[in-house]
Amino acid sequence: MKRILGTVSCAVVLAALGATGLSDAAPAQTAEPPPLAYSGPARQLVTVVGSSASATTAVLTAWERSGGGWARALGPFSAFVGREGIGRASETTSHTPAGVFTLTEAFGIRPANGTRLPYRQVGPSDWWVSDPHSPLYNRYHSCAPGTCPFDEPAGEDLGRAGPVYDHATVIDYNRDPVVPGAGSAFFLHVSGGRPTAGCVAIPGADLDSVMRWLDPAARPVIAIGVR
Repeated sequence: MKRILGTVSCAVVLAALGATGLSDAAPAQTAEPPPLAYSGPARQLVTVVGSSASATTAVLTAWERSGGGWARALGPFSAFVGREGIGRASETTSHTPAGVFTLTEAFGIRPANGTRLPYRQVGPSDWWVSDPHSPLYNRYHSCAPGTCPFDEPAGEDLGRAGPVYDHATVIDYNRDPVVPGAGSAFFLHVSGGRPTAGCVAIPGADLDSVMRWLDPAARPVIAIGVR
């Protein structure tokens, strides 16, 4: 849910809940290579694959690694990505960032959905800072509206975003180190039935399944790309 300066955030542009998953198939039991190459230490991998760099829809699948290799655990599910597709993200584009990023924390307006990730229930004093001139850029911060130490119009008031933030997982893009202007506030969140300003969005029931499956001990990552 990246913010674009001078425009509304992806949470604001999203409408009523829409899209449905491609499949609710049971987890695969046989080895299967993920569609995007990954060689890191994670034992859980979420892939988001677009058909082209400009495509605004993608396929999200969750994978688990064991001694026998990778096997599909959940999905595939239909997903929306940025209005400008998948590519190089910044504060002035609507790209979903391409690459591999950790998944380490979650939040939502509603109570936790059973996820094992550290979870923060948010309200109108909970923000994600998208002001590139602030030392808090691309970080969570709590402050009452009208009192925040950053440009509030260039931020995400998480608690006022509506159903798309009922539940969400933070995509750790541009977080360590943080590069001002390189893009902020990218989440895996509930779909509003249309492309986003840079986030990855899937239907709420599918998101709940993915979030419950994520295990911090497995060092989960998300790989986003084109195939």
